[in-house]
Amino acid sequence: MNNNDLAQILIRAVEEADSSERLVDAVQELAAAHIEESVPTLIAALGYNNPGAAVAAVDGLIAIGEAAVSPLLELIDDYNYGARAWALRALAGIGDVRALDTLFEAAKTDFSLSVRRAAARGLGTLRWHQLPPEKVESVQTQVLEALLLISQDPEWVVRYAAVTSLETLAIATAATLPDQTSRITNQLQQMFDTDVDLGVCTRVKFAQEKIQQQQHQQEVFAPKRKLQETEVEVPHRGGGRR
Repeated sequence: MNNNDLAQILIRAVEEADSSERLVDAVQELAAAHIEESVPTLIAALGYNNPGAAVAAVDGLIAIGEAAVSPLLELIDDYNYGARAWALRALAGIGDVRALDTLFEAAKTDFSLSVRRAAARGLGTLRWHQLPPEKVESVQTQVLEALLLISQDPEWVVRYAAVTSLETLAIATAATLPDQTSRITNQLQQMFDTDVDLGVCTRVKFAQEKIQQQQHQQEVFAPKRKLQETEVEVPHRGGGRR
């Protein structure tokens, strides 16, 4: 049996599921197959108002990876905020930079806190190596500006997600954009001092510790790398036996 035949059987099982439990089982089996032909059906499952099926569909889309990105961007449901949130979770898990504009817009303007939270988390999972090297710095700066704004969101779960992404961005830019890293650490400290939610403050503290660990590692290894780059081998006089 080839992948297309298997996909049709598994897709039919999803379409014919006559109970919530059978739907979850069918979507799980479809997702586990990791077949590209299943992408539209998995995306449709995001809007079934069945959290178990949605979780399985997200896992399947993430496993399929880049091939799922364009369909996800094209089929995001503008009317079902639950489906949008699940779709953005899938995009965040894949980390493809093609989702950048969608993540920006959703994180900053969507009325649903679950959508904004998923988008804010996605801004911290982008795969920078997919960008041309000359564009990485400017895009990272755009992401930082967006996260600084999102970190002031009225909903604590969105601020929490923003902190997670600020942490990953600070670590990603520590060596290349130290000024940006300083802006991130300043924002985290301000949040720690002023945020009224204990969960957010706890997450900020964890992010600060992770960033400090990264900076410490760079301080330890940077002199060694510099020494290795500048070290010149000097021959020993009289080192050989005659």
